[in-house]
Amino acid sequence: MKILIIHGVNLNILGKREPEIYGTLTLDEINEILKKEFPDVEFEFFQSNFEGEIVNKLNSLIDSDFDGVLINPGAFTHYSYAIRDAISSLKIPVVEVHLSNIQSRAERGEKFRAKSVISPVCKGYIAGFGYLSYILGVEAIVKSKQ
Repeated sequence: MKILIIHGVNLNILGKREPEIYGTLTLDEINEILKKEFPDVEFEFFQSNFEGEIVNKLNSLIDSDFDGVLINPGAFTHYSYAIRDAISSLKIPVVEVHLSNIQSRAERGEKFRAKSVISPVCKGYIAGFGYLSYILGVEAIVKSKQ
């Protein structure tokens, strides 16, 4: 089983960026947790703050041997139709994850967070469980392929 993990915009500063919302784990620590939790899964990790790089990475999967994608698009969640279109071109399952519950954050004044343009083209959506959102997302991909 081979899964691509895509970390979107500003996730490279996890652990420092608003730890009360996103937690204190760094991106590298989350990646290491995934490798330990799923030793039989071959992971590729990709992070970019640039929309086009994420689109290019997704496009590269069209004829690849990957079994699934887990993506945390960050703020691209709310407006990136380019990432949405790239995901909709894939035949493998894509799961969107978020560390925080974007719906509850919208209710508390960050209304722009209420809508994901990405989730309608994903197989599933998991949010609000911190780093566990990543574990649950990978587990969903693994079990959906069994």
